[in-house]
Amino acid sequence: MTHNTLTGEVRRNTFILSGLQALGGANPAVVVALGGLVGEALSHDPEIATLPVSLFNMGMAIGILPAAWIMRKLGRRGGYFIGSILGIAGGLTAFTGIAKASFLLFCLGTVIAGFYSSYVQSYRFAAADSVPTNLRPKAISWVMIGGLAAAVIAAQVILHTSEILPDLPFAGTFFAQACLAALALPLIWFLRADSLHVQPEHSSHSGRPLGQILRNPRLIISIIAGMVAYSLMSFMMTATPLAMVHHGHSVRESTLGIQWHILAMFGPSFFTGHLIRRFGKINITITGMLLLGSASLVALSGLSVAHFWASLILLGLGWNFGFIGATTLVTDCYHPDERNKVQAVNDFLVFGSVAASSFSSGQLLAVYGWDGINIWSLPVVAVTILLLLILALYERHNRQHIIAAEG
Repeated sequence: MTHNTLTGEVRRNTFILSGLQALGGANPAVVVALGGLVGEALSHDPEIATLPVSLFNMGMAIGILPAAWIMRKLGRRGGYFIGSILGIAGGLTAFTGIAKASFLLFCLGTVIAGFYSSYVQSYRFAAADSVPTNLRPKAISWVMIGGLAAAVIAAQVILHTSEILPDLPFAGTFFAQACLAALALPLIWFLRADSLHVQPEHSSHSGRPLGQILRNPRLIISIIAGMVAYSLMSFMMTATPLAMVHHGHSVRESTLGIQWHILAMFGPSFFTGHLIRRFGKINITITGMLLLGSASLVALSGLSVAHFWASLILLGLGWNFGFIGATTLVTDCYHPDERNKVQAVNDFLVFGSVAASSFSSGQLLAVYGWDGINIWSLPVVAVTILLLLILALYERHNRQHIIAAEG
């Protein structure tokens, strides 16, 4: 492999993982765009309308550790097959829930779809672990580019299937969600398993104890930044379709808003890796947090479609810089034989916080309104930026100390 480029088998795997991200990334987009609307229609209670979305995120969080165990036993490719089968089951179960007007069954479908996303979330680590350290930002970014296609796929699927069964609004979309998961199966077959570098089960206890690793301040702050970037994005994205409909905008307008949001989430991935190498991981992560804060400020300034869409776009950009920056910071905090347990803990904490935030967003929207949930996010962003600045100053001081000692 050359010093600055992805080559050969690794490039091939990275492109396949990007394709899998495109299909798997449409899964949460469908649930987030429609879960609250279907939940409100089936439950007739606005306070629990976003419960299906919250349960999706809870399923993703709960599924992280079992997915890591399965991939240690069967390899990443074997795990990804199981994940796609779960995606098929989730879409079909949600479809059945709508067909039977069962809120409980629909929620079960979104939980299973969350289990599928537990595997999708590891695509970025699969790419990062197969390249040298200096190429990790590029590999992560290339995989995340698949999310661009996911945005288009999800929006077009929703627009073309939501009314395909006139008596069952949105049921056709969740059937299509199952079909997208099925399309991932042939792509997984073409992955070269020997390039994915999954740590075998017998070495899962090698390296430093997990407690010792988690005492690293850099890792703690990196995980917190990832949690904030993803949970705030989920918090706002879950509430936005409901808020738009409640303020007189159409489902089509809210769906297109989610499409622009997902395009903004993944579009910068073409150059996020370059920006991280140019300006540093911490600086790009801080930029992401500032953009997340800007999204709330724009949302507070008006209720037009333009305000909602602009807020969603800023929210997506902030997630991209904040989450990819934080993910890259995490990959610097473990040795190769520690990757499985650290990645699993990181994703469990990140998606556990996402589940909590998406659940609270529906309740807070019902109680405090759109302005209330946007105001809530600002102090969270401020505290995270402060922690990242402290980390940057700490590391700069350490570098100066090392340089002085060597001099």
